[in-house]
Amino acid sequence: MKKRSIALGAIAAVLVAGGGYYASLDKETRGLLAAMPTDRDVLMWKQDQRDAAFRAMDRLPILAKASTIAPAAQPLPLPQGKPLNIPGIDQYMAGQRSAGIVILQDGKVRFERYGLDFDANGRWTSFSVAKSFTSTLVGAAIQDGFIKSLDDKVSQYIPGLRGSAYDDVSIRQLLTMSSGVKWNEDYEDPNSDVARFNNAKPEPGMDATVSYMRKLPRAHPPGEVWHYNTGETNLIGVLVSSATKKPLAQYLQEKVWQPAGMESPATWLLGASGHEIAGCCIQATTRDYARFGLFVLGGGVAGGKQIVPPDWFAQATVKQKDIGDPGHGYGYQWWTYDDGSVAAQGIFGQGIFIDPKRKLVIASNANWTRATKGPEPEAREAFYKQVQALVDAGK
Repeated sequence: MKKRSIALGAIAAVLVAGGGYYASLDKETRGLLAAMPTDRDVLMWKQDQRDAAFRAMDRLPILAKASTIAPAAQPLPLPQGKPLNIPGIDQYMAGQRSAGIVILQDGKVRFERYGLDFDANGRWTSFSVAKSFTSTLVGAAIQDGFIKSLDDKVSQYIPGLRGSAYDDVSIRQLLTMSSGVKWNEDYEDPNSDVARFNNAKPEPGMDATVSYMRKLPRAHPPGEVWHYNTGETNLIGVLVSSATKKPLAQYLQEKVWQPAGMESPATWLLGASGHEIAGCCIQATTRDYARFGLFVLGGGVAGGKQIVPPDWFAQATVKQKDIGDPGHGYGYQWWTYDDGSVAAQGIFGQGIFIDPKRKLVIASNANWTRATKGPEPEAREAFYKQVQALVDAGK
């Protein structure tokens, strides 16, 4: 057993043994201790470990340290709207292993329900939903003048990439995952890049993401082929931090979290070099994920200010790249639908679905049986269509 696994188990035993301390902990932390993961690789955790950890990823520094994102002084109200009666909702939530669903229309709550002993006050991890937050920070950095153009080369902002396969890749190509650099995103392959790169030892004095990504070979010319690559979102995070001279969590707090009226604190997990993991791991309430959807629907205006360029979301949330799936595409770290809807999506069932035509936002958290390959993704797509139909029918 690896030293890390031994350390995790030992710490859990010590904390549980300290009865008085244990009794003082919140239910999320107690749940994490009861089903303590034995390693840091979330992709290999068992279902009960994920149930406990997804709501408490930021509670034990032995798993990962985290930056805190402070909420707004005056949260954006979410008034109650006409309740939405959704046939089969109990069966759907059970099949999704849903932790929470919040449905907003016209800024009002039409449906809100929780499962897996989760509630409205808890923070659930986002996984790749964070990618859409990170891309939004690129828009904010352009609006603030920190980034000149999406056609700038990434190596202008990340000198460690000079001489690598990323040397001639543009920011736009990173955002659309069309760098052409070779990458394996198989969540069930322990030898894939996505499984290995978070635990890879960085070169001395270099950011961990840059250290790993600069060694990858080229597979295609830049801009020609779409290929999903979480490591590239992490590079976007390094780029934004380099350009703004601010940690991602601080910039998110300043540009989105507080201006958009988020109600609760959030956290962002840190990687090996102490920087936020830009392609993953924001922890927030389901309601605040839904508020982010409202921020997008509002064109990036918050607190009376234009946070991103006025046309940012018009570009970011439409198909920039064909992904080989009819009716769908990829924008700037957003999954797009040909009907004009868009979604942020994370493994194991995290999502923010935004439908501008219906002024509809569906924020959901879950713990699917598999990262992406089970029956749950198709069922969720059907659920989105069901809710759209109910709204159209005036239900």
